[in-house]
Amino acid sequence: MPDRIVPGPVEGDAAIREAVCVHTRKVFDGCRDKDCVEDLRLYPTLSSQALIESAFSVRPRSAELLYAHVDVQEITFNRGYYTVDVTYFYRITGETYPRGETVTGLSVFNKRVMLFGSEASAKVYSSVDTDSAADAGLPIGVVESVDPICLHMKLTENETPSEDTPEIQIPERILDIFGEELVLTEQSRNVYATIGQFSIIRLERDTQLLLPAYDYCIPEKSCEGTTEDDPCAMFSRIEFPTEEFFPPDTVTEEENYRSLR
Repeated sequence: MPDRIVPGPVEGDAAIREAVCVHTRKVFDGCRDKDCVEDLRLYPTLSSQALIESAFSVRPRSAELLYAHVDVQEITFNRGYYTVDVTYFYRITGETYPRGETVTGLSVFNKRVMLFGSEASAKVYSSVDTDSAADAGLPIGVVESVDPICLHMKLTENETPSEDTPEIQIPERILDIFGEELVLTEQSRNVYATIGQFSIIRLERDTQLLLPAYDYCIPEKSCEGTTEDDPCAMFSRIEFPTEEFFPPDTVTEEENYRSLR
């Protein structure tokens, strides 16, 4: 009896049992970005703004991607092409100099790309929740991003601050993350951040593909549980993490993308 086919590389003599029709999302177009975004306005928390007012400068510490809002719109003069507007929401953290106190706030970055998404006139309805973009015949915009790198922060003086609130729409769930009110108006001292952002943007559509099938995908590994109440007995089965105590001899670019070349 031939060996059972499992997910992974397939040998040349493996027999295909049948052709199956699979409903999935097909990627029609995509692009990758390496953006260096300069002078992003930081909207600090109230407590952070008080620290900024008495600081000499602000040093970068970290940046975290909180959310990315994706909007897809059809381009009327170019059939099959769409604009993908992405709004990134970041939590930027720095420290004041010379006291070294932590300041944090929100930064927002908008980006637009144009991608091919093909055409479809059928409206899709399902018994489960579906993406509204698919119902309207638009392709589905997908953004994959990692946390950005905070490259630089600068403190600027503003002799004529304005009390006008900027036209920026911040989702409530983003505001809730900070736990206190954000300062959205211009102040006498403002902070701007420069970040490096890696992302992949693509357009997908629901479609049906005919694929070769070898067999049903049945898990080979047994589910293992434990009834032991002794935590030390469970800890004794964990291997010693030797690699955590010794630095590696080399670090490849794929493993450490934040390193400078």
